[in-house]
Amino acid sequence: AVEKVEKLYRNKKKPEKTLLRVEKAKNVGFSAKMRRKSLDEKRKKCYDSNMENEDAVNKRIGKNIAAFRKGANLTQAELAQKINYSDKSVSKWESGNGAPDVYVLMSLAELFGVTVNDLVGESAKARSSATATRVIVMLLSSALIWLIATVVFVAFQIFASSGAWWISFIYAVPANAVLIIVLSAAFKQRTTNFIAVTVLIWGVITCVFLTAFVVSRANGTGGGELWLIFLLGIPLQTANTLWYCLRKVRGRQQKPKKKRENAEERTGAFVGQNDKEARL
Repeated sequence: AVEKVEKLYRNKKKPEKTLLRVEKAKNVGFSAKMRRKSLDEKRKKCYDSNMENEDAVNKRIGKNIAAFRKGANLTQAELAQKINYSDKSVSKWESGNGAPDVYVLMSLAELFGVTVNDLVGESAKARSSATATRVIVMLLSSALIWLIATVVFVAFQIFASSGAWWISFIYAVPANAVLIIVLSAAFKQRTTNFIAVTVLIWGVITCVFLTAFVVSRANGTGGGELWLIFLLGIPLQTANTLWYCLRKVRGRQQKPKKKRENAEERTGAFVGQNDKEARL
């Protein structure tokens, strides 16, 4: 009798459906908990990254304030007296445990004879090291171009018949200019980019002229009118100069706007940190 009851219970569909519903409910609850847990982890990571960014900015500002203060031959107490703050506040800023507000930064910039960007941006040593690194990258890349030109020249001189293989060095000039254009565009160096484009224009024209001159001389034909090819460089150079001036003017117009945006961002970072923590 017990076995029959168990078989009837197992063969019923309602208990199976009930069990399925229970299992689904369990899975849904488990996944919801996991989603809440992952969301909390993401919020924690976001909070930690924001705190790390704020600490890095505070330390950078503190180092800059200390460097400009020492450059002005001022002690922390003397600097605090000039801006109507305590020496403990100055020590706190320089140690990176806090940062002054925008108005204090403006007062410090006026006192040191610098801009606010100099106080909150990278230090002079960091900027100089970055510039040196970019120059070294450009020099190494240029050395590779000239090494290839030298290898081509030596190879043709040894294995090929006599010819004007020195022209390989002339072709290296526009190739090097193209490389400098790419690197200067990546490094956002407008003046270097302008000079490289100028070298590219006249280098390509010179290569065409010398190639045509060598070929015409080898064939015994006259090349008296080849110099007219240099006239093509005049409009190209004019367009390059005008484009450089236009970019420079636009850059000057955008600088005040960028400064205002940066000031607003820094103000929001200092004032609105508590709001961010509340949201997280």
